[in-house]
Amino acid sequence: MKKIIIKFSLLSLLVSVSFSCSKKIDEAYANPNAPVRVPVEQLLPQIIQAMAANYAGHGTMNDARYVGAYIQNWQYYSTGSVYDQMGYTNSSGDVSQSTWRMHYYDIGQNNMRMIQWATEEKKWDYAGVGKAIFAWSWLTIVDYYGEVILKEAFNTELITFHYDQPQEVYDYVRQLCFESLDNLNKTGDGVSQANLALGDAYMYNGDVNKWKKFVYGILARYYNHQSNKPNYKPDSVIYYANLAINSNADNAMVKFQQSNISATKNFYGPYRGNLAGASTVSPTAIRQGAYIANLMNGTNTAFSGVNDPRAWYMLRGNANGTIVGVQPNKGQTVLATNDRPQNFWGMPQISASNAAPGIDTSRYIFMDYAPFPIMTASEIKFMKAEAAFKKGDKATALTAYREGIDLDFDLLTGTYSTNVQPSKVITPAVKAAFLADTRVVPTDPNLLTLNKIMLQKYIAMFGYGVLETWVDMRRYHYIDPDPSGTGQVYTDFTPPSGGDLYPDNAASPFGPYVYRVRPRFNSEYVWNINELNRIGATSPYYHTKKIWIAE
Repeated sequence: MKKIIIKFSLLSLLVSVSFSCSKKIDEAYANPNAPVRVPVEQLLPQIIQAMAANYAGHGTMNDARYVGAYIQNWQYYSTGSVYDQMGYTNSSGDVSQSTWRMHYYDIGQNNMRMIQWATEEKKWDYAGVGKAIFAWSWLTIVDYYGEVILKEAFNTELITFHYDQPQEVYDYVRQLCFESLDNLNKTGDGVSQANLALGDAYMYNGDVNKWKKFVYGILARYYNHQSNKPNYKPDSVIYYANLAINSNADNAMVKFQQSNISATKNFYGPYRGNLAGASTVSPTAIRQGAYIANLMNGTNTAFSGVNDPRAWYMLRGNANGTIVGVQPNKGQTVLATNDRPQNFWGMPQISASNAAPGIDTSRYIFMDYAPFPIMTASEIKFMKAEAAFKKGDKATALTAYREGIDLDFDLLTGTYSTNVQPSKVITPAVKAAFLADTRVVPTDPNLLTLNKIMLQKYIAMFGYGVLETWVDMRRYHYIDPDPSGTGQVYTDFTPPSGGDLYPDNAASPFGPYVYRVRPRFNSEYVWNINELNRIGATSPYYHTKKIWIAE
């Protein structure tokens, strides 16, 4: 017994000494593998890259592969994908959870430190950029998950964390935007375009005026997302849209380094091979969806008979020389062999190959070095058009709507024209003819409809704006009727049903459609289960519960 007491006493003494000396030990023996403090210029590049997809493949591009099936941008090449069925995957693989990791980990403490150290060094431009990125990522994550960890986020003294309400996150997004603008408006001290460009080489090259337009774009999104709320302010959407990105030269686009290192290439490109997975749990072998294809091949009722020339820049043809897409959970084998679209790298699908081509024939955002848009002038114009339409200012709505289409054409021809067939190149005459087609752009403002606005926005943001388009479709509950009486806002959109609908959805008391992604499995369901019980996230129906902006 005495031995036991002595051993415990020695253990207590060792613990006491350990705690009392820990600070001195940390100071004397700093981590040799990483500096305690690094220049803010070295932190910003990977923070920006994480907005798309970082070296490890975490970011919005990763999750868009799955959410894109919800909105029918694309579908799995075979059957059995739970995402085609508006379902979810809860597993240690953390499928569709890169947005969580992007915000809390890849941007997270890195951005916190950058803002802190930039403020201490009076590099106000870096502090402003950091807060702009946080405003964007907070808005992204709250619309992806609903309830999230806000007040206790980044508190390293905690091992479990409290979830906060979406309204609180929205308030914080607005606060961060104005704090960002305050910093970006400062001059002198450590502010320098050349120095900011060192860390900002892959977005705006140190141009604070473009960063300010990006922040105004976030504010336009902030107000636009609240269209279902009684205090919705269309004038605020229009006001901030006018201050935001209105030229393709100001588009927020993550650029990729021209190198042979995989991590520096576009996540969707053939070199990294992230669109080739054949597992139904992680269904990343995708083909263009029938919905986007029909919007652009003249089949959709809203643009019946109109062949959109942008299709040959964004989508893929087939052996018949036509644009056809895949239906949710049906796979490509139900299509006639010559109707199957090429994969996004240009490989014919007669034999259903998921491999990358020997010679890179990919195009649009699916190329190895193609820049990836985070926010574009086209999106801003469509937000303005929607807000003006809801306000009742049809003339302003029509002008902004036409500008949104015009800017999208210019983005494609100016940035994404590589590997487009010579016979399909959009000339000024082709673009002018499309904009003059009254089936698409009416001359009378009173003939403009909400579904035209939202569908042209859907087309323009194909592939890169997946998460934002999902916000839009949930705001209109996927199948809301258009106020003009011309069908749905998202005309001809048909969610999965029957055997093509995820079984939990069919039994859900909230309704059959997906409205949120469940919190990250490897952190939340493993370590924070009591909080998930409190907010109802352990229910099999949680993913069908409407998020705040849809209520």
